[in-house]
Amino acid sequence: MTLGSQIAWDDTVLPFQLDRPDIRGRVARLDGTLDRILAQHAYPPAIEALVAEAAMLTALIGQTIKLRWRLSLQIRGDGPARLIATDYFAPAEPGAPARIRAYASFDAARLEATTPDPFGQIGKGYFAIVIDQGRGTAPYQGITPIAGGSLAACAETYFAQSEQLPTRFALGYGPQTTRHWRAGGVMMQRLPKASPHAAGGGSGEGGLLTPSDMLDGTEEENWSRVNLLLDTVEKEELTGPDVQATDLLVRLFHEEGPRVFDPQPVEFGCTCNHDKVRQSLSIYSARDIGTMTTPEGTVTADCQFCGAHYVFDPATLGFEATRPVPAEELGHGRAQG
Repeated sequence: MTLGSQIAWDDTVLPFQLDRPDIRGRVARLDGTLDRILAQHAYPPAIEALVAEAAMLTALIGQTIKLRWRLSLQIRGDGPARLIATDYFAPAEPGAPARIRAYASFDAARLEATTPDPFGQIGKGYFAIVIDQGRGTAPYQGITPIAGGSLAACAETYFAQSEQLPTRFALGYGPQTTRHWRAGGVMMQRLPKASPHAAGGGSGEGGLLTPSDMLDGTEEENWSRVNLLLDTVEKEELTGPDVQATDLLVRLFHEEGPRVFDPQPVEFGCTCNHDKVRQSLSIYSARDIGTMTTPEGTVTADCQFCGAHYVFDPATLGFEATRPVPAEELGHGRAQG
């Protein structure tokens, strides 16, 4: 695909390559997808900002991985923002959209009504990336502490420490109208031919790997130059509806030999269903199910990701249930994580 090509910009991840410095990247926009994610809950502004940042990171990172099923981000802290969870589901077939979902758990009583620093609401905790390739495989999880002033900085540290890949993110997000959000971002990675450092090593501050630990000579110069170019990007260029992804790449990197590849559409999507929720309740005893039963004699469950509401007969739930489950209620998907 040539840089002169015009593509659908909203809800798209566009892979690109900078030939001169041998750097790969992604440029992305979330529009209607982000609106769907945030519309599931009436989040306070600080939580909306954290969910938007996490969703954009998920879209960028998910598209870089040869993924057969799911990539998840999990951000847990001891502050008012207790949990930010996102999932990226690989396309079911070539040309199909990837699906993204996200939600947050927070302590409204502790959350500051207004704050210039949503990241500060997380407190101490960890940033984790989980890659699950599906049945027959063990999920991989990499963890890094909450630090650096943003979720993007946490992701950069994760790639430096766990993957030994110099990585950079530039993100922009925010409400365009009262309830309409946009988010945009650029991700860049320098893929070294071989890393001289063992995992967990490095001479950076506090033992953290830095690009200078992983790159040498011309590679480090190229990485620094391209980062300086990315520093010139404006938030409006990332989130504005009138800036095409290809135009942004030309403006930033026209001397670096940019090439683009087939774009990946993304959309909001959830994998919950009646059978998966039933399966998640199968770990409880009849006594436990009894404590969950409403005065109306049912057990209800809500999906935090999409807001779906499920109602069950308590006699059919729990590991002690003996009543056969009707065939039409059976599914073939994996249990929701």
